[in-house]
Amino acid sequence: METTNGTLDEALLRLHTAGPEFGGYLSNHGPMAVEAMVRNGQARTVHRWLDTYAQRLEDVPAPRARITDANWQQALGDPGRATDWTGYFTEQIAEHPWRELLAVWWPRLLPGIAGAATHPVIRVGHAVRSLLTEGEDEARIAELAHALGYWAARHLLLPTTVHPRGGATPAEALATLPRIPERDVTPLDGYAQLPHLSGWLSATESLHLPEDPEAAREGLTALVRAATLNYADHGHGDAILLVHAATAPNAVLRTLPALPRELWTSSFAVAWTAASALTTLYAADTPRPAPSAEGLTPEEVFARAVTHGDAHAIKFADTALDVAATSEDGDTRALSAALNAMALIDKAG
Repeated sequence: METTNGTLDEALLRLHTAGPEFGGYLSNHGPMAVEAMVRNGQARTVHRWLDTYAQRLEDVPAPRARITDANWQQALGDPGRATDWTGYFTEQIAEHPWRELLAVWWPRLLPGIAGAATHPVIRVGHAVRSLLTEGEDEARIAELAHALGYWAARHLLLPTTVHPRGGATPAEALATLPRIPERDVTPLDGYAQLPHLSGWLSATESLHLPEDPEAAREGLTALVRAATLNYADHGHGDAILLVHAATAPNAVLRTLPALPRELWTSSFAVAWTAASALTTLYAADTPRPAPSAEGLTPEEVFARAVTHGDAHAIKFADTALDVAATSEDGDTRALSAALNAMALIDKAG
């Protein structure tokens, strides 16, 4: 474990010399991908993968002005303040236990889960998982500060408020979602269509939202499963953007153990709303069969994702392995979804 932890820490410290985005708006997936690789037995490949990936990254943006407890609300959702936000959370996490800081900021940031196509919450989920499973140290604590800072900078509210109040399971509600007419849109332009799309709000609010925290955790687990399996059938609508309908809720699920239980139900509700929006924007209208995963182990599937090399394929395979771990014996649909992402992202590239 010492070698594995060392690999992760070295990779994170390398990545902290780069900004959270590049090319104007593309997210730096490096911290998320390397954490997934270390977690799933591919630590030996991390630096070789990173040597290639880091070539596209850009320097940390210049800071503008210090964010404080008194002025943070004015800076929320300003992507030009990303470095300022990282500085703020670096200061805060040096003064407060990370769980305490997360409990304060999670309900503040959660409504803005849609920002940057949900990449910030996904980065937070990977950071929290490493802290929970591998323990605290300087690099992992710093990564949480970077992740929270990115989320604060890209905080974005959806243009309509959703209140789930029905009786549907995640799979049932997911199956009733409409589609926008044209899926070749940015998330921001797509979100703007949701309030005017017939059937979207009613389908999204049809979800059953339990008050009991443990039941909410089970519902969120079911959502991750449903969104992963939905990708197996409908991922050809948008090979890259649809993966976030599964990976974003899974990031929230991974964070729950570090949060007060009274935040679990609202976390499920917001994760569902994000998954619903992304599915409506990017899932294909009609299903297509996914590649078969018969005879493949989860480890083999994840190794294929690392060989494939795309960060989205790696992160989605990581989520698919979570789903496969709780599937009935012989159920390889989640692994097929991961193979589908590799095949479709190849074609997209």
